[in-house]
Amino acid sequence: MIDEAHAVADTRRWLERAVIGLNLCPFAKAVHVKAQIHWAVYLAESDGGLLDALLAEAAALLAQDAAVRDTTLLIAPNTLPDFLDFNDFGARAERRLARAGYDGVLQLATFHPQFQFGGTEPDDIGNATNRAPYPALHLLREDSVSRAVEAFPDAEEIFERNIETLEVLGAEGWAALDVGSRAATP
Repeated sequence: MIDEAHAVADTRRWLERAVIGLNLCPFAKAVHVKAQIHWAVYLAESDGGLLDALLAEAAALLAQDAAVRDTTLLIAPNTLPDFLDFNDFGARAERRLARAGYDGVLQLATFHPQFQFGGTEPDDIGNATNRAPYPALHLLREDSVSRAVEAFPDAEEIFERNIETLEVLGAEGWAALDVGSRAATP
């Protein structure tokens, strides 16, 4: 069972080396540098309480001023190890957030160690754009996303640029980033 300290440390390393280091998300660096990311961890093995934890984190995020807490990463290191189960869970989570009144207020992005885009092979390097050390649910404020997109020309080209970056980096380059789970490492 992976503990909270390892889950946060591994996910922070992934954020710094891959997401920010490769500029996969040009908006991530500012909130990281300003310490506006809230790191939450759901440690249970069952996903039974994960939706409740996500809703609690959504409420806690909006209870804070964006200058203090702009986004939340809810890491679930011991839950939903199968990507297809996680993908189904992500769809349920989006519906639950909408029913709770967060539609148009919060966005949900999902990351998983075995993330795979439809129509790709499991080892396609492009899948790494959404691969994190552990299953993670990322809550983003719609207002913050809108401001970031306005400030970033050609935001719609980010995905294509990320795929190109990863194709140049290749599987060996991605592995060299060492952004997977290190919980078992002494």
